Amino acid sequence: MSRESPFRRPSLDSAVAAFEQRIAPLLDPEPTDPAGRRRVARENDARVSAALEIRPLGTATLDRIVPVEGHPDVRVRVYWPTEERPAPDADLPMLVYFYGGGFTIAGIDWVTWDARFRQRAHDAGIVIVAADYDHAPEQRFPTQPEQCWSAFEWAHANAAELGASPERIAVGGASSGGDLAAAVTLMNRDRSNHTIALQVLENPALDLTIGHADMKGISAGMPGVIVRKAGRELVRQYLGDDTATARLAYASPLLASSHADLPPALILTSELDPLRGDGEAYARALSAAGVAVTAVRFIGQTHGSLGCTGHVPSADAAHGLVVSQLRALHAGSVR
Repeated sequence: MSRESPFRRPSLDSAVAAFEQRIAPLLDPEPTDPAGRRRVARENDARVSAALEIRPLGTATLDRIVPVEGHPDVRVRVYWPTEERPAPDADLPMLVYFYGGGFTIAGIDWVTWDARFRQRAHDAGIVIVAADYDHAPEQRFPTQPEQCWSAFEWAHANAAELGASPERIAVGGASSGGDLAAAVTLMNRDRSNHTIALQVLENPALDLTIGHADMKGISAGMPGVIVRKAGRELVRQYLGDDTATARLAYASPLLASSHADLPPALILTSELDPLRGDGEAYARALSAAGVAVTAVRFIGQTHGSLGCTGHVPSADAAHGLVVSQLRALHAGSVR
């Protein structure tokens, strides 16, 4: 008589599976060369956005070029919650955000990211400053964290003019952008110690040695060894061939010698995402250092599915959770 194992392999959420089956025929395979990969990835983004009828809200925006000492300038885009720019004394909360794309693709002009920023600014009633940091391998570490740091410093210095409060600024990012957001909180602690009311990390990559990657939850059909190899290649493009660089705190915030005095954190992870290990380990590290942390694991979700609002219920729940935390900043800090 056989006994059923008490351990069950995680299963893909049915809504995620249906969504993936819907968009898979729309995607062209991406070339291996960086420029070609970015071009095709952006074409795929536009094609999927059209098929899903993603129509960004008509919120007010403003682009600016921010100088970065010792590195290329970075473009930032300011998103306001309405079609009219608020008055300088509006005193709204602000979120400085860094998009995800494995350090090599995506950007604030992608329809999906632009739509997400507009929707989040509108729903939370906040100002968002999104940084269009450079891609690897043409630009490598530490260019990206320095660009993101400069974007944060610019946002803080110009908060009042933008209708925001310099005392109610949050920092956030997804995937590789989560790595950069966490790095910015460390850089802020080490350099300026401005008030950061909240950090929002969504499926973040936080250990670029791949030491905390969790392959147990990967859905069938993608062996862990392949995922690790792909992850290491992205890291190599970003950091170069010196493996010691991956242990630097601004490259791998999880490996920082101290996590004390960092902002309160909301960390979202997905059950079927190898980066789940990074996010949950970071939640433990922050908590051990005395930082207030809310960590939520979404069952049956993959690395990208939490961005599929309007099509995956868990993505809608994740959006609602982030918005509720950001809206809390209207009343002050979430500490």
